Amino acid sequence: MSWSRRSGPSWASVCNRTRTRRLLRSGSSAASSTVPPAAGPGSRSTRRPARARVPGGGAAGTDGQDEGTPRTSEEWAERGRSILLRQLALGPRSRHQLELKLSEREIPADTASALLDRFEEVQLIDDAEYARMWVRSRTALKSLSRSALRRELSEKGIEPDLAEDALLQVTDDDENERAHDVVRRKLRPGADLSDRAVRDRETRRLVGVLARKGYGPGTAFSIVRNVLAETEAGD
Repeated sequence: MSWSRRSGPSWASVCNRTRTRRLLRSGSSAASSTVPPAAGPGSRSTRRPARARVPGGGAAGTDGQDEGTPRTSEEWAERGRSILLRQLALGPRSRHQLELKLSEREIPADTASALLDRFEEVQLIDDAEYARMWVRSRTALKSLSRSALRRELSEKGIEPDLAEDALLQVTDDDENERAHDVVRRKLRPGADLSDRAVRDRETRRLVGVLARKGYGPGTAFSIVRNVLAETEAGD
């Protein structure tokens, strides 16, 4: 079969994670030298109004800013850069996932876009490699169908062409074999398949198992029938 059974991340993703951790350990100055500063939201006159004091919370700054809120484009870029590095230190992320994280932390859109572009340039963000890694991992650990993997990649913002390239790692034979293995593992030991009621109950349950992994009804029923038949023949 053409697909590798290794479930771990690729060498490229391991290298990227190592580089990210080194940047975090070396501090923001090292990160700045690797990823140039991006454009920010504008001058100090465009800063946000002060937030109201909340019980038990910190006081607003004397100039109308919350303490610690970035005031310049460079400070916004530095905060966004730190967020990206910390996210990548936890594991590979797609550009879309990181974009959402920057938005949650209220990094201005133009600053976020520029930072993400720079991180792609230095290959700390690589959606093609991320998609390939995701397919390998989820196929090995969860035995998901290609349709389920395609849906997950779409949810993570992977472009359709990159998703299809990554899914080429899984052949029809790979998918069929893994689905059969799932049914064999999930079949209750000692089930009396000669009893029609027991057989029907097992069939419905096992078809449901495959359905949750993204297999269509026709494919799932066919695979379950095959496994039940080979189990009876073995008995």
